[in-house]
Amino acid sequence: MLSDPGVCPSLAKKGAPRCALRSFCRKIPVSALLLAGVGLLIAFLGTLGCLVPAPGLSMSMAEGDTLISVDYEIFGKVQGVFFRKYTQAEGKKLGLVGWVQNTDQGTVQGRLQGPTSKVRHMQEWLETKGSPKSHIDRASFHNEKVIVKLDYADFQIVK
Repeated sequence: MLSDPGVCPSLAKKGAPRCALRSFCRKIPVSALLLAGVGLLIAFLGTLGCLVPAPGLSMSMAEGDTLISVDYEIFGKVQGVFFRKYTQAEGKKLGLVGWVQNTDQGTVQGRLQGPTSKVRHMQEWLETKGSPKSHIDRASFHNEKVIVKLDYADFQIVK
């Protein structure tokens, strides 16, 4: 038990080695040091993508992962196989926003926005998985850019 909870633990024990930052430690309450540690833990988990914002809160760069926007076009058997519906569901599952639509050329195109790690995961999904009955020949990603805030509120299917 500390004799004075507001003093650095190494200064609280008699005969303990002196704190190298003695004058500094005396001025910082232990509770402040604990809060700083919690803040570092939260920041670290945020960079790993372990933290998800509460529903209704917009994401920003302050949450540990840079926001990006990227356009895409998927080629192959991607129309008439529920590709847009599965794309919307996967995007929502990852917490991404944007849109998806069929083109007159038989492809599917759209835009993804969200944290870089989540967008990369979705890009891989678009290139390799898609809907169960689709057959993806290739995926094209272009116009990638860093954004400060999201331009969309959710992930929409455009008719």
